[in-house]
Amino acid sequence: MTAIKEEMSTPTKLSSREKAAVTDETARAIIAAEISSREEKTERLRLLRLQREAVETTAAPAKRKASRKKDH
Repeated sequence: MTAIKEEMSTPTKLSSREKAAVTDETARAIIAAEISSREEKTERLRLLRLQREAVETTAAPAKRKASRKKDH
């Protein structure tokens, strides 16, 4: 029991390389999560835009403007 207690109470100190590795790994994980989230959002918004454009083109056909000839 005392061995477990001693093991739990005294955390091991990390070397500067180990600290940097942990920080690097954590930062890369956060960046990867942000990239994934951004790509999902972009795809979702692109699909919504395409749906909206499809509805707009079928609901209201484009009207042509009457061209006027210029009098010289």
